[in-house]
Amino acid sequence: MTEPSALIVLAAGGTGGHVFPAEALARELLGRGLRVALMTDQRGGKFSDDLGIPVYRTRASSLGKGLFGKARSIMEMGIGVLQARRRLRKLRPAAVVGFGGYPSVPTLYAAAQMNIPIILHEQNAVLGRANRVLMSKAKVVATSFPHVAGLKNGANIRLVQTGNPVRPPFASLRGTPYAPMTEDGPMKILVLGGSLGARVFSQVIPQALMQMPDHLRRRIILAQQCRKDDLEQARASFAGAGIEAELSDFFRDVPERMAASHLVICRAGGSTIAELTAIGRPSILVPFPHGHAGEQTANAEAVAEAGGAWLIPEQAFTAEALAVRLESLMALPGTLTKTAAAARAWGTTSAADNLADCVCEVVGLAGPKARRYGEPFAFENGDAVASIIAKRGEQAA
Repeated sequence: MTEPSALIVLAAGGTGGHVFPAEALARELLGRGLRVALMTDQRGGKFSDDLGIPVYRTRASSLGKGLFGKARSIMEMGIGVLQARRRLRKLRPAAVVGFGGYPSVPTLYAAAQMNIPIILHEQNAVLGRANRVLMSKAKVVATSFPHVAGLKNGANIRLVQTGNPVRPPFASLRGTPYAPMTEDGPMKILVLGGSLGARVFSQVIPQALMQMPDHLRRRIILAQQCRKDDLEQARASFAGAGIEAELSDFFRDVPERMAASHLVICRAGGSTIAELTAIGRPSILVPFPHGHAGEQTANAEAVAEAGGAWLIPEQAFTAEALAVRLESLMALPGTLTKTAAAARAWGTTSAADNLADCVCEVVGLAGPKARRYGEPFAFENGDAVASIIAKRGEQAA
């Protein structure tokens, strides 16, 4: 039995890519009888209200530009570390779990100063800047991908591939079978572009559909998330192409839409990859090209190499290229079915459970689900990507 009085603090940036896996872990830890709190900055997100988890705000800042900007950022971070120290002294957590993003840095740095155990989780196939700075202070670095760029040789850091925790609505749909597309039936396409949509999708996709033959274009049923500023122009473009598309700046039922789709066109953030592969749906991945270290490209490459997606760099994501790809997939529907199976085999819904095992092990609360680090976690596909990598050098890209 775990001790109900033990408190685990989660430190995360405010974007969904950091908050979603943190929330999934929070649910698992609460289910094991532990208490959980979130520490983020003033702009950071919060968990679902039904969890009832306290949220504490701490000053933080991304690294500014120029001498003045950098000095201001350092000052903000310093204030944040002092605030975090005072808060942690009152909370007395058993451990702090970091999910990346600059708002996590003050809390994790303060925890290291106070000798509070740290566990880091990396959602992408490239180590994020916050995790890179704090990695040497961590007891465990948990990864979502079997290979993570940026993990350097030299330090005896224990690495565990846990996978990337997904929210319950996505995890619950893992058992939903992929409905094969028939040779003359509809093709259901879902287009997502992150929390704000992706302008390139609103520009390219209507043009691509316009270039397709009428008999194929009529078979397409499309739902697309757009930026608010792009909605009217996108509606006009789709109408001009003769496509009846459902457009919105926000879909509240993304898990259900994803499960019902034949193909998803989207970016390649860590959470998006985890959700796609948890349910097991084929996708065309167009990585965001302006990430600080090309992490979305690395994410997409990992899934594409496993046969679960097609990667198209944004510079190559043209109307002509997309039209050709869609026509070929409609001509060979079995390809979509095979790709859906590969995506599902790559993914997992046990990541929150695996990560919670790490936390329990570090703080000495090895309950009935905990495993020794020397044992592989039970990914549902059961292959080598679930193996534990003991040292950073073995994981280096």
